[in-house]
Amino acid sequence: MILLVLGYFAGASSWRGPAPARSSRRSVSALPLEVEDRTGYQRTSFRHWNAGDIPADGCNTRQEVLLAEAVVYPEIGPGCTLTGGTWWSYYDKREAYANDQGQQASLVAVTARSNRSKADQDPAEWLPPAPDALCRYGAEWTATKLRWGLAVDEAERDQLLDIAAGCGGTDVEFTPAP
Repeated sequence: MILLVLGYFAGASSWRGPAPARSSRRSVSALPLEVEDRTGYQRTSFRHWNAGDIPADGCNTRQEVLLAEAVVYPEIGPGCTLTGGTWWSYYDKREAYANDQGQQASLVAVTARSNRSKADQDPAEWLPPAPDALCRYGAEWTATKLRWGLAVDEAERDQLLDIAAGCGGTDVEFTPAP
């Protein structure tokens, strides 16, 4: 049985390749600016599984995507019935993001109190209480956004630029996520 799960990962990018270290200010300025939208994915907003790019082949859009994105290619039977195969889903990317140990600054140990205080807030809404942590926090936040190809809203960008302005010698280093 093959299951295609569609996930929603706002602002995700497929950008790859090594990125050189650059200043905090320059790195923050490189983040795309968008209005923040936390409403999320609604499956009913999308019509699914039309006849696909090549209607004559008998494969619908779902099957064509499965074939195009297979890590291990499936067998194709009559009526484009697919058996076998392996895929990597957007949910895996979200899990990889939440558990990212591929870059030292992506996950850091903090107290439970700090973690609860920060919750899902960005730097426009929350900053670490220790003033000497501000430059590191801004640089690591920016590196994580750049690593995963994530956008910032205007208030977040402005706060990151304010932080960077006071952190003269702080560089942002990141490796794009796999």
